[in-house]
Amino acid sequence: MTATDRSIELVTAAAQAAADRLAHDIIAYDVSDVLSITDAFLLASAPNDRQVKSIVDEIEERLNKELGAKPVRREGDRDARWILLDYVDIVVHVQHSEERVFYALERLWKDCPELPLPEDAVKTRGKAEEHARLSGADAVDGSDGELS
Repeated sequence: MTATDRSIELVTAAAQAAADRLAHDIIAYDVSDVLSITDAFLLASAPNDRQVKSIVDEIEERLNKELGAKPVRREGDRDARWILLDYVDIVVHVQHSEERVFYALERLWKDCPELPLPEDAVKTRGKAEEHARLSGADAVDGSDGELS
């Protein structure tokens, strides 16, 4: 069994919404062969809690407005470190970059096929690493490597 057309439509719209809010490392997996509860997982991350919430809000608004889809469950709002949107057909995980590294959901689903995503979403691959590298560089004084 593979993800339904509706699931792919939801994943595509959610991935574009996440990319528009500057999410990092957007990826989607077709989990329909290994899970009976949903067809696809969409994963995205952001470097801070406020951006995690902004990405989730944009996904929720866009899917409702464009596709008439509302999540049946939304979890993780209080801390905004890992927010899950359950649309039954798909489950969206938006994580703070630290949680993304710690929980490494990609390792769990690596044997599942990746779903195609919009070009803007694909371009986000590696952004978390790039952001971490640049953030680390900001803490170093350019002249002698000493911390500022």
